[in-house]
Amino acid sequence: MSLRTQINLIIAALMAVFTGVLISQQVHDTRASVREEVEGSNIVATQLLTRMSWVYEQAGTGAMVAFLNSVGHVRANNVSLYDADGHLVFASPPPQYKQGRDAPPWFAALVAPELAPQVVHISGGRLVIQPDPSRAILDGWDDLVRLLRLGALLGAAAFATTFWLSRHALAPMRALVAALERMQQGAYDTRLPVLPGAEGRLMGQAFNRMAQAVEESADAKRAADAAQLDLAQNRELTQTIRSHIEDERRAIAHELHDEMGQSITAIKSMGQAIIQRGASADAQSVAAARLIVDTATRLYDSVHQLIARLRPFAIDDFGLADALRDLVAQLRQQHPTVQFTLVLGELPAPLGDTLSTCVYRIVQESLTNALRHAGASAIAIEVQADAGALLLRVRDNGRGLPPDWQRPGHFGVRGMRERAAALGGSLELQAPADGGVAVQARLPLM
Repeated sequence: MSLRTQINLIIAALMAVFTGVLISQQVHDTRASVREEVEGSNIVATQLLTRMSWVYEQAGTGAMVAFLNSVGHVRANNVSLYDADGHLVFASPPPQYKQGRDAPPWFAALVAPELAPQVVHISGGRLVIQPDPSRAILDGWDDLVRLLRLGALLGAAAFATTFWLSRHALAPMRALVAALERMQQGAYDTRLPVLPGAEGRLMGQAFNRMAQAVEESADAKRAADAAQLDLAQNRELTQTIRSHIEDERRAIAHELHDEMGQSITAIKSMGQAIIQRGASADAQSVAAARLIVDTATRLYDSVHQLIARLRPFAIDDFGLADALRDLVAQLRQQHPTVQFTLVLGELPAPLGDTLSTCVYRIVQESLTNALRHAGASAIAIEVQADAGALLLRVRDNGRGLPPDWQRPGHFGVRGMRERAAALGGSLELQAPADGGVAVQARLPLM
């Protein structure tokens, strides 16, 4: 139900109540007026006829009948004359006032007073004066009808005026509803002009502020959705690039191991052969050969270290656990003063190349940061499976996070986070109360 209809119904209800009160008051006044008029007329008629009965008492009922005929109808009274035998010898003629019309019976019963007839005894008979309120009741009814007609006319005029005024008064509401419907359809740039009236102006201003906020929020949401889509696409691209990089690393590591490693081994073997054949003949050639052997040995070690950094073959051959053990063992040899602790829980097999590579690279980057930047003397690595996810934690006792560790350019931490996010996991850096840094990652099992 519209507000306009509700207002009109309220006005109609108030008018109905007001009309009911007027009718009730009119009925009450009519009842009092009828009683007053009929009682007064009955007293006057009774006193008059009583006096006249004394005058005509000696002349008998005939003279009284002649007198009553000359009087005719007495207002608000019906006069009847009975002889000594109880026969009716005279009855008042019907009233001429509003002849042929009567008030509705229900209205007459509502306002008619209860008055007893007056009896005047005369010589040779009796005179009965019966109160007759019908004409007074009819007057009251006519007054009520006129009041109802006037009330209906005024009510119709008031209803029409209210209907017209409410249409104009609620015009701002219709404009507001139309604007809200346009916004519901996605037209967030909808704005209202200055609406008439103080309330209309305030509603328009409030709507425009709301629309501005909604439009800005929608723009921000679209921008966020676009950024989220770009981020997802960038992550997908990054993951694809990382996958290609790992493939290239694997290929390069195999080439170094198979081709260059064999070539260096061959050079070393030839140098040793020269040493064995020329040990007694040419000391200078032997020294050159020994230099070749030493250089080939160093080059062989460098190549193997480079192969380990490019792609640890242990991941492909034996799995993540052995690759992490080899990594820690290698670091123990390179950093004998640092205490390394590796705790490996029961890991499900197979983990998959992507997940194993991700865990290995996060551990490798965390160890590099702890050794190179934090100056740690103790590092603990823990990897275990729990509730469908792989939990990784690398804790060191180094100098902790620098104040500007989140500034642009720190790609190591960002790379670890991107690796974890690409697999649907998470990674966070924590600063324990007793110092150092804790890298903690949770990766879903694939």
